[in-house]
Amino acid sequence: MTNPEPSSLALVPFVSVADMMKIVNQIGVAEMIDGIAQRIEEDFHRWESFDKTPRVAAHSREGVIELMPTSDGETYGFKYVNGHPANMARGFQTVTAFGVLASVATGYPILLSEMTILTALRTAATSAMAAKYLAPKNSKVMAMIGNGAQCEFQALAFQKICGIEEVRLYDIDPEATKKAAENLAGTGISIVSCSSSQDAVTGAQVITTCTADKQYATILTDNMVGTGVHINAIGGDCPGKTELHRDILLRSEIFVEYPPQTRIEGEIQQLDDDHPVTELWRVIADKMPGRTSAEQITLFDSVGFATEDFSALRYLHAQLETTGHYALLDMLADPDDPRDLFGMVARAMPEAV
Repeated sequence: MTNPEPSSLALVPFVSVADMMKIVNQIGVAEMIDGIAQRIEEDFHRWESFDKTPRVAAHSREGVIELMPTSDGETYGFKYVNGHPANMARGFQTVTAFGVLASVATGYPILLSEMTILTALRTAATSAMAAKYLAPKNSKVMAMIGNGAQCEFQALAFQKICGIEEVRLYDIDPEATKKAAENLAGTGISIVSCSSSQDAVTGAQVITTCTADKQYATILTDNMVGTGVHINAIGGDCPGKTELHRDILLRSEIFVEYPPQTRIEGEIQQLDDDHPVTELWRVIADKMPGRTSAEQITLFDSVGFATEDFSALRYLHAQLETTGHYALLDMLADPDDPRDLFGMVARAMPEAV
């Protein structure tokens, strides 16, 4: 891992929202998504080297606050993230996040970063990386149901990594669809604004669902899903929140990140605990098949996992020396004598007048 070299280990590289926007615009949105996807794929190849645990979640009626930790034995990482669907009505983001990388050898952090933007990039990267293995060959049309904060990132990821040429947009809020269409104008993607979910999935080889309401919802019904499609289900990501009718799951070959977490939070919370699923890392590592026939329905039941955030932070950390967009935070106490923390504090006290 390339490290920007602070003058002291007590000074930690910090990527602010402003820094992140500069980095994204310097590298390019699609190029950065592609770079993150490559890091995620690399880390999926070494999946067994990671510490893994379902995210630590504090649920409430309003939403959820979560910690997502992992380590590969050399570097430790975690993300703090919330999900509060009602925030939109308050003028707040539904999802916000920040993340940390730290040295396992010393316990010292080596990166602190915003992750609201970075999570959008890594979610899109994970979706497109999975579709590369699971979607029908030469897919050109994607339906995007739910046109909120994630929509444009998903569209650009699928264009860059999977060769999608047309995106069919639908949201229950027409203003969200209008926003997405305007943001994607000039990207080379053909944009079709649709009047219903049924309209959106017409002719699509890939269907992405990304809605925000914390409820058991039926964004896709069984009759809307024909044979041979790939479903990228990314909106169902906590207990009590789903997007697909159960019958769709029973017709699909289901691929997940980490079953102990997905069975709690994903679409498969609707199924028995012994319902068979395939871990995506096994497909990427060529230990299990992905798509096996043109008629098969594949479903990526994605809830987001800590290793993906680790990969995104690892990618970001490697860019800092080149882009230069970061600050150094004085966030660790650094006494001259490591045993004399009190003395350091006492010497900083103003003298009595």
